[in-house]
Order: sequence, then C-alpha cells, then structure tokens
Amino acid sequence: MLTLDIALSFFGIAVVLALSPGPDNIFVLTQSAVWGRVSGMLVVLGLCTGLIGHTVAVAVGLAALFRASPVAFTVLKVCGALYLLYLAWQSFRPASTIETDPSTPGPARPRSFALFRRGIIMNLTNPKVSLFFLAFLPQFTSPDRGSIALQTLALGALFMLATLLIFGSIAFFAGLVGERLRRSPQIQNVMNRLAGLIFIGLAATLVLGGSGPD
Repeated sequence: MLTLDIALSFFGIAVVLALSPGPDNIFVLTQSAVWGRVSGMLVVLGLCTGLIGHTVAVAVGLAALFRASPVAFTVLKVCGALYLLYLAWQSFRPASTIETDPSTPGPARPRSFALFRRGIIMNLTNPKVSLFFLAFLPQFTSPDRGSIALQTLALGALFMLATLLIFGSIAFFAGLVGERLRRSPQIQNVMNRLAGLIFIGLAATLVLGGSGPD
C-alpha cells in the first residue's frame, strides 16, 4: 500500500492541481454563483463521483483505450461538448421551463439530483481526466508495495478528497457572493446568461483544446 510520505506528497500535488484554473472549478464557480452554495456542493459531489469512474478506468486499464484510439477520444469529447451546450441552452431559457425545486426559497434552482448529475456527466465526458490519471497516478505506485490496482484506487481517493476540499471552498465563497447578487431579478438573469456563455466557452475549449489524446 501507499507509504505516508508518498500519500502526503501526492495529496499536496493534488491540492495544487485542484487550485489551478480549469473547466471543473470554473463549472463549480458558475453553478454556485447562480444557484447557491448547496447547489455548488451538489455539483462538487457529482464531480467527485465522476472521478471514481476515471480512477477505476485507470486501475483496470480502460483509460489506455483513449490513448490508443483517437476515434474513442474524439467521440467522448464531442459528447461532453454537446452536454455543455445543452446546459448553455438551459441557462438561456426562462426559469419557469427548467426542471426546478419549488421548495427552495428565492430564485428556483434545478433539482438536487439534476445538479449532482451535471457534475458526474461533466467529469465523465472529459476524456483528458482519464488520460491525466493514466499518466499521473502510476508515478506514485510501485510493485514493491503490493497491488498496483489497490494503490491506484487509494491515490484516486486522495485526489477526490483534495478536490472535495478545494472545490467545496470555491462553492462556499462563490455561493456567498451569488446570494447577494441573486436578490435582484435583473442580475439573476444576467448571471444565467453569463453562465450560458461560459458553458459555450467550455464546450469550445473541450473540442478545440486538442485534436487527440497526446
């Protein structure tokens, strides 16, 4: 299994990586600002759940498929971009036509499971996460410490913990700012449209950010 020094070194690097600007933390920031802290945390939990899929994929070798097959890589990127465009379309729609939770005070937000699902899909449809894990996690494993698969799962759990702490903090503070801004219906509409534009930008970045898994 992992030694304490390796676990601490990996966790420190994971925290730094979680702090680096990227599609996932920008996604958390926008959802928290628009819908509140609780909504942001639901998205964070969804993203962390998606990381389980990437960790298992690396542990069993599935992520190697994306490195070997540009077609599979491209298909998954396109699926992710289409989902982001769907979220952008929802952001531009009137609030009354979106699946919302009527029990939530203030501006109606998407239902809890819908927010959790957004995080999962956002993470799983980004093949570069699997490729990153495939390149990054093995550097901290060794056959001398037992099962490589178990070490990989342990590293994935540490990465999820770092993500939960950092992204949870982003959700909390962005939600605080958003609560003040959402008191104005006009500002709420502007925030929704800004979130839609960000989703479009993330979709373009996902598709155009690289032509292959290298």
